Amino acid sequence: MFNLDTFRIFSRAVALGAVAVSAIAFAGAAKAAPVQLFPFFQPLPPFAAPQPVQPYQAPTYQTEPSDDQDAVEMPARFRRQTVSYATREAPGTIIIDTPNTYLYYVLGNGQALRYGIGVGRDGFTWSGTQSVTRKAEWPAWTPPPEMIARQPYLPRHMAGGPGNPLGARAMYLGGTIYRIHGTNAPDTIGKRVSSGCIRLTNDDVSDLYSRVNVGTKVIVLPMTERRAELGTATR
Repeated sequence: MFNLDTFRIFSRAVALGAVAVSAIAFAGAAKAAPVQLFPFFQPLPPFAAPQPVQPYQAPTYQTEPSDDQDAVEMPARFRRQTVSYATREAPGTIIIDTPNTYLYYVLGNGQALRYGIGVGRDGFTWSGTQSVTRKAEWPAWTPPPEMIARQPYLPRHMAGGPGNPLGARAMYLGGTIYRIHGTNAPDTIGKRVSSGCIRLTNDDVSDLYSRVNVGTKVIVLPMTERRAELGTATR
């Protein structure tokens, strides 16, 4: 016989079981893939830690002449060489042959060491006798007022170094504004381009510098005194 009370108890048990099963299934799904409450907010990318700032390091200058600076192919007659040279000047004297763009360092016994040089352009050559009053390695350059007046764009002072127009060495002549110095433009050797200074390649000026003392006599021949090429190579 059908019992109504028994049926009601059985129905409630089935309903509670279904709820329990649903709850367990929901909890398992939630554990496997948590629900995002605000899916439109995207997580920010990881932020890289800032790198430490490296201290500034000033460029270093060379302490010796660079072979690269004098790598220009030099005409044979402008290469440093020992030649026959007749003169009454004492060994150690420097003679600037302006018209032929040579510098002679007198060795004695009818010989001299000859260097190719660059000299003053038209209107800027000079002549006379001076002496070396100061020597400097990788000299700083302070253009004289006369040069600034002609070329106001020039720097008022430039520290010594490979970029300095005086090159690797300089020998200052008397109380004048002129010097015998190196150059970072070796292709100007044999040309008339300066404001009166005598220039050699950095390699040659370093060689001459090692031979010259303060007090060395320097004779600069005038441009008008053009002679036949003096000096025949001996080695």
